[in-house]
Amino acid sequence: MKEIRITEIEGFRFGNAEYEKSATGCTVILADPGAVTGIDIRGGAPASRESGLLNPLADNSSVNAVLLSGGSAFGLSAADGIMKYLEERNIGFPTDAGVVPIVCASCLFDLGFVDSKVRPDSALGYQACLNAEKGIFQEGSYGAGCGATVGKVLGPASMMKAGLGTYAVQAGDLKVGAIVAVNAVGDIYDTDGKKIAGVYDPKTGEFVDAAEALIKTMQAVNLFRQNTTIGAIITNAGLNKTALSKVAGMAHDGFARAIRPVHTMFDGDTVYAMSNGSIPSDINTVGVLAAEVMAKAIARAARPEGPSYGIRKADAEVK
Repeated sequence: MKEIRITEIEGFRFGNAEYEKSATGCTVILADPGAVTGIDIRGGAPASRESGLLNPLADNSSVNAVLLSGGSAFGLSAADGIMKYLEERNIGFPTDAGVVPIVCASCLFDLGFVDSKVRPDSALGYQACLNAEKGIFQEGSYGAGCGATVGKVLGPASMMKAGLGTYAVQAGDLKVGAIVAVNAVGDIYDTDGKKIAGVYDPKTGEFVDAAEALIKTMQAVNLFRQNTTIGAIITNAGLNKTALSKVAGMAHDGFARAIRPVHTMFDGDTVYAMSNGSIPSDINTVGVLAAEVMAKAIARAARPEGPSYGIRKADAEVK
């Protein structure tokens, strides 16, 4: 097994666009020509669009794009721009009235991080698609990760900057990757179990355990403000929608390994699983790899490149 770039998984294009001064943005995953897609939502407060189509009982065979966005429910409007982009190129579900692009979307809560009145919109979603054409895509405080932060159990004074992360591997012909925007209420751990970002005491410069702080206070401080981790597993495995929904569920094991606490009622934690490949694959193998790459992608998102907007980043000063 070897590490690869997520952009090496054939049939997918990735693009970021952001309103940088307002610290919000979106990331699009374009599937050429379409991807079988499953979903698993574990958080209690998701902001989503077209997720019902991903139910294995729903009559949907493929998705043209998935949007990861800031802006909370307002950010769902960025999907309109993606639909416009796809319709202009005659990409979508064919009907007598023309194609209907199938665009699923999930959003994280970054309102008020800098400017609550500026959110990802149709124009930004369209721009993200144009950027995907040009290969304008990078990890860090970009796209959906622009306004992402972590460690908010004790309020914004103790939070740290996070962003967008990816990680992918190849085992034989099978490729499995993860892309994730980390905007968690809890702490972030690497795959060795070391805390790398989260709640810290600004007076001492030391980490505070988020779970212990939550239990001690018995009441989170403004937890609803800026939470939700959203991501996708990208693969070339030949799996159907039911199997991919299971893979998305197994990828949440990566959430649990890397984020503590996770899946609270104040999060909208969501994982998609997308494939337009046909590589014969065992669902258990794909699921195990999905959890692994997701945990590593989250750890990378916790060390974001790009603007910090005055918020502390993960570094050696936090003990």
